[in-house]
Order: sequence, then C-alpha cells, then structure tokens
Amino acid sequence: MRIVIIGSGNVATVLGRLFKKCGHEIVQVMSRHTENAQQLAGELGCAFTNYDGVTDMSADIYLVSITDGVLFDLNKSFKLGDKLILHTAGSVSKDVLKDISTNYGILYPFQSLRKEMEGIPEIPFLIDGNTEASTTQIEDFARTLSTQVKRTTDEERLKLHVAGVVVNNFTNHLYAIAEDFCQKEELDFKLLLPLIQETSRRVSLYSPKDVQTGPAVRNDVFTLDKHLRILSAHPKLKYIYLKLTDSIMNP
Repeated sequence: MRIVIIGSGNVATVLGRLFKKCGHEIVQVMSRHTENAQQLAGELGCAFTNYDGVTDMSADIYLVSITDGVLFDLNKSFKLGDKLILHTAGSVSKDVLKDISTNYGILYPFQSLRKEMEGIPEIPFLIDGNTEASTTQIEDFARTLSTQVKRTTDEERLKLHVAGVVVNNFTNHLYAIAEDFCQKEELDFKLLLPLIQETSRRVSLYSPKDVQTGPAVRNDVFTLDKHLRILSAHPKLKYIYLKLTDSIMNP
C-alpha cells in the first residue's frame, strides 16, 4: 500500500516504522509543524509538508494519528473524495472522518507505543469501517501488520480503551508511586522488577483473580496494620493502599 501519515508523534512514528518494515510505502508525512514532519519523513524516506501544504493524492491509505481533540478540526483541512482515511484513536468514533471522505474507518493499535522504543512490540489492531467494503479493506491491510486483528464497534473500542487505561496507565502509575516510596525510604526499586515480571507472566497464563496474592486476599489484618503504620508518612500511597485493599477484600 502507498500511505500518507498525518501526524508525527509516538503512534505515527512507530506505525510508520511498522508499515515500512512490512513492505508498505510511505509517500508523505504531514504534520502541523514542518520540522516535525521533516524529521519523521527523513527516517521513513518520503516527502513531507505541514497542513497548509499539498496533500499527495496518489496514496491508497491516509492514516491520521493526532491527538483526539484535534481530530474534530481535521475536516477543515482535508477533503479526500473517496480515498480511504483512517484514524488511530481508541475513544473517538469513526464518524469524525465522514466529511473528509466517503471511505473511512479506524485502525486502532491496542498497545502502548513510544517513538523511543528500540523495537516494535506485538500490536493487536482493532478495526472498523463505515461500509463492509471499507472494513474488509482495512482488515486486509491490518493483517499485513499483525496476527491479531479484530473488528470492533465504537462502543466496544471505548470499553476496551477503559480497560487498557486500567491495566497500562494505572499500573504504570502504581509503579511510579512505588518508585517514589522506595526513593524516599532509601530502598532499591529495581529489586521489585522480578516481582513485576512474574506477575505479568502469570496473568498471561491464568485469570488474574485466580492468582491474586497478598495480605488483603488472605484477610491478614496483622500485616495490613503494620503496612498502614509505615504508610502514615506517605498519605497519598496510604490512601491508594486502603482503596485497593478494600477492592480486593470486597470484590
């Protein structure tokens, strides 16, 4: 496929690398800021422009990877006729693109992506199109990128996005809080890494509720009390500890 990428952030960068790796041709990068477009285009070996420039109309797919709020203003800048245009947001309806083209849809990478990644992780793609023909075209394209491709509705994607925030963003925030706790208590946070890795391994094999461990699931009030005494000097972490303990003890 010949592809135009609209955007130059984390998702646009990683997907651009993936497209190129899988044998597709990126013909143009478009970004609000010319220097950002130029930088990504230099890596991908293609032309570039800002939003005021001329859009390359020779592409098969136009991939929009920009912040959710800006998506709603995109139709003021682009008119693509019947060209297939896709966005990569998990919490925005495909219909945000309906005034840009008669063929539109979603290619949502259900993965945490950062341009600093040394490699490209496994990426499930959640896809949808405004017609059966568009959906089939998107699905065929996605299967050149990943073995995990699933058709989803706007509502299903939004619900999965919520679940993704819980398992990824919230979990990472807990890591950050634990790291801060360790630093303040002069402990080595890296000693927790094997525990983090083992917990992650288990949930790939079993239901998380079946492998829950710790004092809360054992109703070990003696240990819980000792923990809470230590956490008196860390009120934010103590609050979170209490809330999560209650959630475990009262599922």
